[in-house]
Amino acid sequence: MTTTNVAAMIDHTLLKPEATRQQIETLCQEAKENKFFSVCINPFWVSTAKELLAGSGVKVCTVIGFPLGATTSETKEFETKNVIDHGADEVDMVINIGALKDRNDELVESDIRAVVEVAKGRALSKVIIETCLLTREEKIRACELSVKAGADYVKTSTGFSTGGATADDIALLRLTVGPDIGVKASGGVRSTEDAQKMIEAGATRIGASSSVAIINGLTVSSDY
Repeated sequence: MTTTNVAAMIDHTLLKPEATRQQIETLCQEAKENKFFSVCINPFWVSTAKELLAGSGVKVCTVIGFPLGATTSETKEFETKNVIDHGADEVDMVINIGALKDRNDELVESDIRAVVEVAKGRALSKVIIETCLLTREEKIRACELSVKAGADYVKTSTGFSTGGATADDIALLRLTVGPDIGVKASGGVRSTEDAQKMIEAGATRIGASSSVAIINGLTVSSDY
């Protein structure tokens, strides 16, 4: 793929708790200059990013129940409505990981659906399943529940846990959700080679804070 094609698949990400307005401004400027698909930022910065990106075509993505996924469904539902009202075009929500491990599939599905239903028709919904904490069976089940709940995407990682995306996990997610649901690789994508591997495995979106390095053929030592 060309650099332009890869850039158009990237959610340029800054989710660090210590992020400042100047850093958000830089993030948005880089997204505009490099034609990244979106910026992915914490909810507090949504309205700022929306203003900075007006007319650029770059989307505003934010996170819900982040990074643990252990807030209540009602909280996630409110948070989703709030960020969309402030201008979010996409929401990346974290599943209730403990409930998945408890095999409480009904709760996991309803938790996802609470976000999806609020976002429907207003914003794209992505489900972060945090692959590094899951068995193969749990990854498959998380994807199946996301599809049942009507999500637009499944996503590997928050970038704040014990590991990030792998090509093997992307291939498994793609196999499970089929061709019509998006798959986002996030966490640990630090180079052009990393991004290409994820895309070849089935990713249709890349989440990275190393986006500029990625499209310039460089490698950085850390991400997120």
